[in-house]
Amino acid sequence: MCDRTVALERLRTLFLCHLHLEVPSADTDLLETGLLDSLQLVDLLLLIEEEFGRRISLEAIELDNLRSLTRLAELVSMPAEPASAARAVPIWDAAQSAQPEPTRDGTLAAPLQPNRRG
Repeated sequence: MCDRTVALERLRTLFLCHLHLEVPSADTDLLETGLLDSLQLVDLLLLIEEEFGRRISLEAIELDNLRSLTRLAELVSMPAEPASAARAVPIWDAAQSAQPEPTRDGTLAAPLQPNRRG
């Protein structure tokens, strides 16, 4: 059996056991038919990470690749990107943002403060 066929069967099992969804055929459009909603889509990405041991970066996600079991099987059968190819995502650093930044006229602006609602 090829990798794609094995991935397809694993995805069918994943849908049935974890999402409690029986997909009528491998080419059924999961989004158009309403089988998957946005929350289930996020769950699916986490389940794929656990089941297949690979992370699908947000930059690599294309909605068309998530529409059917066939497309998902193709996606998880592709070789994973090396870790160095992943982009760094900036994180809010309160200490760094407390430093005043120069404005266009050379004066220092007030430091940025995180939004703290009570």
